[in-house]
Amino acid sequence: MPKMYDADDIVDLKNRKRRRKRLRRFLTILLTAALCTGLYFTRDSWYNKLRGIGEQYRTIVNSGELAEGNFPIEVSGGSDYQLELTDRRVIVLSDTYAYFYDADGKRLKRRQHTYKNTVLRAAGGRALLYEHNGKELSVEDEEQVYFTKTYADKLILFARISEQGYTAVVTTSDSYSCELEVYDKWGKGIYKRKCIERVCDLSFINGSKGCVLSFISAENGQLVTNVQEISFSEKGEHWTSPGLNTVGLDVYGFGNGAFVLGDDACGYVDGSGQISSFYTYDGVLAAGASEDGRSAVIINNDDRRKYVMALFSGGSSEALIIDLEEPSIDVIIYEELAYVLCEGRIKAYDFNGGLRSIADVSDSYTGFVRSEDHIFLKGYNKIDRIDYES
Repeated sequence: MPKMYDADDIVDLKNRKRRRKRLRRFLTILLTAALCTGLYFTRDSWYNKLRGIGEQYRTIVNSGELAEGNFPIEVSGGSDYQLELTDRRVIVLSDTYAYFYDADGKRLKRRQHTYKNTVLRAAGGRALLYEHNGKELSVEDEEQVYFTKTYADKLILFARISEQGYTAVVTTSDSYSCELEVYDKWGKGIYKRKCIERVCDLSFINGSKGCVLSFISAENGQLVTNVQEISFSEKGEHWTSPGLNTVGLDVYGFGNGAFVLGDDACGYVDGSGQISSFYTYDGVLAAGASEDGRSAVIINNDDRRKYVMALFSGGSSEALIIDLEEPSIDVIIYEELAYVLCEGRIKAYDFNGGLRSIADVSDSYTGFVRSEDHIFLKGYNKIDRIDYES
């Protein structure tokens, strides 16, 4: 005989169904909220990888054929020369001459210099030449010398030039660890600073309205690297970072902080001066580069036969590790791609880890620079050029 229900039983049954339905809906909303919260707080680890899904690029295979005509550019004196590229001008510094070439290898200027321990830097179409631990510097291009400086009672520790033509010079000091002086594009002094700390590198920021500088200090018995941000129109500094546990070699400023390339580790400092990320090398640093917050570091571990490139897309991003098949030699960043020179080839990667282009190179090179259409390869006593599409 079928079971009979009265009106109260039916109402109670319907209420229980409604409660279960509401409970399931509540649990679904709670689970979705928890999942979204977790995804938000872990977005740095998955967003860049997800963004690359569906963006499949074909890997461009360049011929690697060496240019003829004015190439190779012969350089006397062996491999001990310096090579820079700015505004489609190739600048070469030997122990006695500074040369300016166009992108086709045509020589535009040759100037003899008398500097000792000369260092070449280039930006904004200009070349900065200075004597390391000497007294003289000059800023020039293929048409003119914009200005020269001679320091009677100081020695030049290092100097840097910006895309806007500003020049910063760090010198010795009788009363302080060092002194910083900044000049405009015509050589007029616009800023001076007597530094308590020994500055080891600097990088212009904010259209040359200021800079970030790095110095070495000791914390808990270890050498660390601190970064400071300063403005050329204000006294003091905006902030000083805590010490990064590495001996800093180079500092690269950008819109929201700075990247420090150290001898055994690297890291970012954010726009308020706090350490936002840190990466320790598993091997020996071969080279590093940074531009607009994107950074690349190449590390060789010969004992383990492991050769990698670590890519950083920003100040709080984790390292994206690219395994390389052979020892790496040099790395640059150009138009949001990281170019790495290995033994026998050049590869270009995007910051999602995609291999965008490649070229075999047949000779032994120690470095390279990139222009819009070409790569210039630094050989022992010559400079070669290859066409390169990315």
